[in-house]
Amino acid sequence: MKQKPLALRMRPTNIDEIIGQKHLVSEGKTIRRMVQANRLASMILFGPPGTGKTSMAMALAKSLSLPYKLLNAVTDKKKDMEIAVEEAKMHGRMVLILDEVHRLDKGKQDFLLPHLENNLLTLIGCTTSNPYHSINPAIRSRCHLFELYRLNKNDIKEALSRAIADDKEGLAELELDVSQKAMDHFAQAANGDLRSALNGLELAAYSTPADQKGLIHIDLESAEECVQKKSFTHDKDGDAHYDVLSAFQKSIRGSDVNASLHYLGRLIEAGDLDSIARRLVVIAYEDIGLANPQAGPRAIAAVEAAERLGFPEARIPLAVAVSELALSPKSNTAYKALDEALSDIRSGRSGEVPKHLKDAHYQGAQELGRGIEYKYPHNYDNAWVDQQYLPDTIKDKKYYKPKSTGKFEQAMKQIYDKINQQKSN
Repeated sequence: MKQKPLALRMRPTNIDEIIGQKHLVSEGKTIRRMVQANRLASMILFGPPGTGKTSMAMALAKSLSLPYKLLNAVTDKKKDMEIAVEEAKMHGRMVLILDEVHRLDKGKQDFLLPHLENNLLTLIGCTTSNPYHSINPAIRSRCHLFELYRLNKNDIKEALSRAIADDKEGLAELELDVSQKAMDHFAQAANGDLRSALNGLELAAYSTPADQKGLIHIDLESAEECVQKKSFTHDKDGDAHYDVLSAFQKSIRGSDVNASLHYLGRLIEAGDLDSIARRLVVIAYEDIGLANPQAGPRAIAAVEAAERLGFPEARIPLAVAVSELALSPKSNTAYKALDEALSDIRSGRSGEVPKHLKDAHYQGAQELGRGIEYKYPHNYDNAWVDQQYLPDTIKDKKYYKPKSTGKFEQAMKQIYDKINQQKSN
């Protein structure tokens, strides 16, 4: 068994061997054009784990026959970067590949910046974080930003086939017979993470005994044992977490119950009950609102039940709540009306409270004209009487604009329209 892991041995040696990422390396795309022009610029490569960020960085340096040094922003010290600069001076130029670049501290950053400015170092930073959230602007402004995407199943199967056939760094010496179902499982279970798929294949290859002819048969059962469950990668503090939360709310808002349950499942797998609870209550009032007023209290009840139960049983009330919210009629009229009122207030469009509405529960109020002309609605038919409530400067302003998506708000709209009609008569 070779010492280095298969995933490291099978790293591409040039740009043509890069798996996936066609939007960056295929003919006419930006990184391909950089290599063809021999003008490699500093860049940040960001994307999920196992998409080939570090491998791409090394392949780019090798494609241009440039010396490179691989460092980690967390574990390597400023001294290691000083050594890299000295080596760059000897070569005239060097590519510095910096993993976990979002963790670069100020001291290391300040040391590197002048060498990036004078092109002694070409930085290729690699990170799983969104650079707009996590990379210091001083570094980000000096780099091109390129996003790498999760590999699809065909990309992963291409990489696995390449590893099986490679007689230098791969597994060709083992004479593997990998079934199609096993290949499909490696590709599917990896969930876009090539490193995970290669690790699973390597474990299966070296742990499965050969038959009498020397063949190692890897079937679906072997593949399932070696990649039992892909690393569902979900960092509760990472950018992907907020992407899933955003997709969760937007799916419910869009009344797609299937997508809503899918993203709920991802949040459950991440074990983040707190975020699920907060988001469900917000959705109930923000997106469903007056179209189904009972959705709010029921969402709160489901959240309380889930918190009492804990996982895995918590998924049951959560599934009920998410299904109801997704399939409920939608209305954002109440909070949108309030936002418009707040906008007026903050812009100085408020005005004096009408005298007949001012507090009259104190001695001398009548002498000041407070509350004298106020009409008590309960003294009139249907408990309504036409009188002015808004300040003079905005007396005709209408913030609330009802929708007819739910029966409750339809009834409210009828009352609202009737009142407005009576006011205009």
